[in-house]
Amino acid sequence: MSTAIIKPQWSPLTIALMVVGFILWWPLGLAMLGYILWGEKFGGSAEKADAFFKSQKAKYGKYGKSGFGTGFAQTSSGNAAFDDYREQQLKRLEEERRRLDEEIAAFHEHMENLRRARDREEFDRFMRERNHRPGDTDETPRSY
Repeated sequence: MSTAIIKPQWSPLTIALMVVGFILWWPLGLAMLGYILWGEKFGGSAEKADAFFKSQKAKYGKYGKSGFGTGFAQTSSGNAAFDDYREQQLKRLEEERRRLDEEIAAFHEHMENLRRARDREEFDRFMRERNHRPGDTDETPRSY
């Protein structure tokens, strides 16, 4: 039995709240739409909602059916030797990822230095051309 004031069903009140939610701030409207569509699964109780999300996470893992991510790494195969091997490989991959991230950061820093050097060169050339125009007899730079 649900004691909620607003029942998760298509009624004029819930539709109006959803429309107002979309008008005020779109995530509110989206939340109301989710409540209308899936509110019965939760039964209006935080415990039931938590149980539903835990069952979905256990069923599909952290990132869905593909098995990527932390949920995949935490499961046990039942074979200790294979689990040790898998842990070693995951650590190796994590170290490789860290190394690649460091290389990416170094490359971005290198590109930024190149941009700064190019900008400095263009600015210096501009200043030389601006201060030493052809036909100027005065050797002192102009100041504007």
